[in-house]
Amino acid sequence: MNKNIWLLASGQALMMTNNALLVTTSALVGVILADQPSLATLPLALQFLSTMLASIPAALLMDRLGRRAGFLIGSVIGLLGGILATAAIFQSNFWLFCGGTMLIGMFNGFGNYYRFAAVDVVSATLKSRAISYVMAGGVVAAIMGPNIANWTHNTINSVEFAGSYMVVCLLYVLTFILLSFTDLPRRIVNHSESEAAQPRPLADIIKQPVFVVAVICGMLGYAVMSLVMTATPLAMSHHHSLGDTAFVIQWHVLGMFAPSFVTGNLISRYGVQHIMLAGAALLLIAVLINLLGISVWHYWFALLALGIGWNFLFIGATDLLTYTYTDSEKARAQAFNDFSVFGAVTLAALTAGYLQHNFGWQTVNLGVLPLIAIILLALVWLKVKQMNQIGRIELGEG
Repeated sequence: MNKNIWLLASGQALMMTNNALLVTTSALVGVILADQPSLATLPLALQFLSTMLASIPAALLMDRLGRRAGFLIGSVIGLLGGILATAAIFQSNFWLFCGGTMLIGMFNGFGNYYRFAAVDVVSATLKSRAISYVMAGGVVAAIMGPNIANWTHNTINSVEFAGSYMVVCLLYVLTFILLSFTDLPRRIVNHSESEAAQPRPLADIIKQPVFVVAVICGMLGYAVMSLVMTATPLAMSHHHSLGDTAFVIQWHVLGMFAPSFVTGNLISRYGVQHIMLAGAALLLIAVLINLLGISVWHYWFALLALGIGWNFLFIGATDLLTYTYTDSEKARAQAFNDFSVFGAVTLAALTAGYLQHNFGWQTVNLGVLPLIAIILLALVWLKVKQMNQIGRIELGEG
């Protein structure tokens, strides 16, 4: 745990605190500002969309300017988004609020590379642990994000949630200050050292079975988590208070990040694919609990399991991905992965509001079952393929 890992974990903590705050409040702000209730989750969906669209430019910019410069540029964009969202709430302007969440999403397009930056500053044997330690920064988000939303949503009389988004702005200022102290490699790839290793075409990288499974699991695992998580505040608003919703989201985010303290060790001990299978099983358990009832405790148990399942799948998929590219292929492979992941997350967030408003909570949960099935099938397929390859090698065929 060197200085850079601590600072990257702090950046992750601040990013996820803002994200947890937005998950708790943005759909509720949408209900207040939008003309149609079905548009309530559009601001969050647009945040994910801009994260997806920013992921490739962010990777290429950091390849040219370095991780540190990219992260600082991203934090400025996030600050502008927080200012715009705050102004939108004061002006009761739904579309301006959507613009603010899109800028925040652009910052996330940069911030999501914190986990890959951690890999750049440790030895190969510590990759999974470095990823886990950075992701563990989200534990702070679990405690602070939903509680900030609950404590600040009425701090400014007659303008609900304006105080919450003022805090968002302050957190981006703090992000900029902290990340300015990082000492990261000037370039993602040392091109002078990698000229001898000609990078493969992107098509050759992405058709590797391990790469395919890593992207599928990261993409669909995040989509399942996003769809259910985004719909939760809307589903709970019919029966429970904002305090109850904040409590559930807090424990959900805690489930997303607290296991990070041990996920890397679990991967080292039991193997990445076994941990990812456990993650998929936890997503399935979360859905089953949601289908059994709508008490606060049903939501609590389900969202906690959903968070832990996402943690195992996302960290596992990130670790698996790092074995599929060379140093000179790093930027393109990571950009393709994050573009795919957040494309799926965007679609899930857009679908969440529509499904919840028109069909209800049970349909939301039934709708993610096919995605979980695909994750399980992909992991089993990779395991069988690897076992067959080992068998051919033992028989002298490869």
